[in-house]
Amino acid sequence: MEIHQLRYFVAVANLRSFTRAARQCLVAQPSLSQQIIKLERELRQPLFDRLGRSIRLTAAGQTLHAHAVAILAAIDGIPDRVKAVADPHQGKIQVGAIPTIAPYLLPPVLKEFSKRFPRATVMVNENLTDHVVRGCLEGELDVGIIASPVASEFFGSEVLFSEELLLALPPKHPFVNKRTITWSDLAGQPFVLMNELHCLGEQAMGFCKQNGCLPTIICQSVQLLTIQKLVALGQGLSLIPAMACHEQQGRRCIYRRLAAPSPSRSVHILWRKDRFQSPILSEFAQALRNVGAP
Repeated sequence: MEIHQLRYFVAVANLRSFTRAARQCLVAQPSLSQQIIKLERELRQPLFDRLGRSIRLTAAGQTLHAHAVAILAAIDGIPDRVKAVADPHQGKIQVGAIPTIAPYLLPPVLKEFSKRFPRATVMVNENLTDHVVRGCLEGELDVGIIASPVASEFFGSEVLFSEELLLALPPKHPFVNKRTITWSDLAGQPFVLMNELHCLGEQAMGFCKQNGCLPTIICQSVQLLTIQKLVALGQGLSLIPAMACHEQQGRRCIYRRLAAPSPSRSVHILWRKDRFQSPILSEFAQALRNVGAP
């Protein structure tokens, strides 16, 4: 078993295409395919189910993929390990964060971190939860920041803080002057929510269903700012993370707490256990812990 065979295998598994994998690995497709076949013969197991133009990992392929990613991460991390000995305050950090966290949590962290460690480079990749988790798993990201727990033997995780989801109201909505707003009050109210591809949209609907509230969804968006502006214009209500309830330009939402059980979410950091944790990455993780809820 050769290192280049593992690289080809991981590329095919990640891209689900021999053609795209060959292009990424800068090798001719017949050569890449031949190396995969040699790997399968050596292991005496098929690694891919080839279903016409689509491919997917077999059970044996899934097992190999998890170990191959770890092996390649360890090999690729050798230069970073060596550099860390020479200068522990220098290096590049790849951070993945979901869109309902990145613009609110990261700017103050990055500002302070860059002052303390000017020779370090932090690259932020904003994406959906599944992409952040996959990036951490495949070694493209050093750390992920998400709002839902991930149960996997490959990951380490930690809760940074929890925050409330506040009810966003138009300025002239009758609920603005209501002393207590309950879940039953929300039944039938028009709502503007995040698309359910985002964990926040899924979480908001989950809270409503758990509390017997079936809101009328009139609009879904992929950006919190769009939702806040629509609510401010009187298009409906929404559930907004406390960190995003900052002042807006122009007309603003009014935010109110819901009566117990009030909705909340936890913000987690995620990393692959067997990936090299450089001193500068440890410092960045500590900076995240220090900031707490914004």
